[in-house]
Amino acid sequence: MIDLSAYQGIIFDMDGTLIDSMGSHLQAWQKACEAYGYPFDYDYMYSLGGIPTVKTIEMLNEKFGLEHDPLVVAKDKHQFWVDLQHQPLVIDETVAVLEKYHGVLPMGVGTGADREHAIDHLTDTNLINKIGALVTASDVSKGKPNPETFLKVAEQLGVEPSQCVVFEDTQIGYQAAKSAGMDCIMVKDGKIQL
Repeated sequence: MIDLSAYQGIIFDMDGTLIDSMGSHLQAWQKACEAYGYPFDYDYMYSLGGIPTVKTIEMLNEKFGLEHDPLVVAKDKHQFWVDLQHQPLVIDETVAVLEKYHGVLPMGVGTGADREHAIDHLTDTNLINKIGALVTASDVSKGKPNPETFLKVAEQLGVEPSQCVVFEDTQIGYQAAKSAGMDCIMVKDGKIQL
């Protein structure tokens, strides 16, 4: 088991890091892309994991020269995701870290998901009561790769950013952690990369 005793706080990304929901989100993105005429590229969309949905749509509009209303597309993408009736599963390796340090170090979640979605997922997986802070896309003005999400988690935990370690599954999240002055441990395909 990984030793995090050098830190005073632990921050987890949610989708793809604590909870295995990236697959269903990518399915919903594929449906949204098809509905609105965006070419769907699995690797590109995965690389945008952690970016708030509205910002992702703004990026797609710019990339493909389209002008769809980001709020309308976001609503439809969310509905496509709901229609999949995906039951979230935990990612065992990172949840084992959360379990080991629960009550030992302050822990929080910093996610690009909206607050309602994050609370639903963390409640459905029985993780909500094991974290001391939750910062979502609904709580920040700038999403990842901007460091605001992780800085707000550290603030809520009462821990200096330099004393925090982040678990992330995307390069955008990694950039956000580094910009926040935090160490970052990557999670790839459900496995902690050391």
